[in-house]
Amino acid sequence: MYLLEEKIYLWLLLGVPVLIILFLGVLVWKKTTQKRFADLALLKKLSPNQSTFKSVLKIIVISLALVCMIIALVNPKVGTKLETVKREGVDVVFALDVSKSMLAEDIAPNRLEKSKQLVTQIINNLASDRIGIIAYAASAFPQLPITTDYAAGKMFLQSMNTDMLSSQGTAIYEAIELAKTYYNDEEQTNRVLFIVSDGEDHQGNVKVIAEEAAKEGIKIFTIGVGSVKGGPIPIKRNSIVQSYKKNSEGATVITKLNKTTLQEIANEANGVYIEGRNTKQVVEEVTEILQNMDKKEFEAKQFADFKDQFQWFLGAGLLLLFLDIFLLERKTSWVKKLNLFNEQ
Repeated sequence: MYLLEEKIYLWLLLGVPVLIILFLGVLVWKKTTQKRFADLALLKKLSPNQSTFKSVLKIIVISLALVCMIIALVNPKVGTKLETVKREGVDVVFALDVSKSMLAEDIAPNRLEKSKQLVTQIINNLASDRIGIIAYAASAFPQLPITTDYAAGKMFLQSMNTDMLSSQGTAIYEAIELAKTYYNDEEQTNRVLFIVSDGEDHQGNVKVIAEEAAKEGIKIFTIGVGSVKGGPIPIKRNSIVQSYKKNSEGATVITKLNKTTLQEIANEANGVYIEGRNTKQVVEEVTEILQNMDKKEFEAKQFADFKDQFQWFLGAGLLLLFLDIFLLERKTSWVKKLNLFNEQ
């Protein structure tokens, strides 16, 4: 496992293409100025060993040296020692609705992206809890099993979309049933399920399933994403809206936040309903809920020792700068033979 200690220095990499553009601009300016000074034949007599290839090679070497120096500033570290540590926390499963209704843009940028943003921010505020992720529409699909790897959780979140499940609908009961299989520790004091959805087009007797989950010690909290006013479901191609979903009569379908269903589910499973419009407010409410729960001690593997790797990149950068000293902008005998730029 690797770790980037000072990620902020990665922004300096933007200076490398700027340097290359400036170099190309200077090269063009030099060529233009030389043509004004004398014709091509005379220039070749005045500076017969002038090499475009050597100039290009120098900027490549300098750019690579800068990249190495910047990576050295970032200081990548490699995990060398894996240890088993004891942690205390709650098993938290997030079930995200990926049905087509989640594409509605009544909440910016759309319901699904807002849901992913909410869960990502919640994960960022977790301390030692374990997380799991489920995607569901008309059926449920395990996305990430219970783990302490938050980075993996956020990576899986970003890849979730409405095309990952072919069957459409919002079968919340399927998500609850699948979530039950995530809690494999019978001694777990608190089992928490967060359902992030607009509650639209729900199928099955959700209340009964929620009651059964509550009997197994699972607390269900629902986060409603969308608006009561609702919005149409866009049909896009190459990120451009082509039309909107229509019903059998040709009218545009308006999907609305079904707050009532989500509230009923939460009430039946000893949880609460959370309005998902304000990200900061949602994160604070969820954090408070989890902090007030009894924690379960469990073992987790993590890298406990990281070794700096900046010296390799620093050495490579210094070596490239040292080599640049010997790269003069005039032709050498072997370059003349290669004649890469068809120079006479």
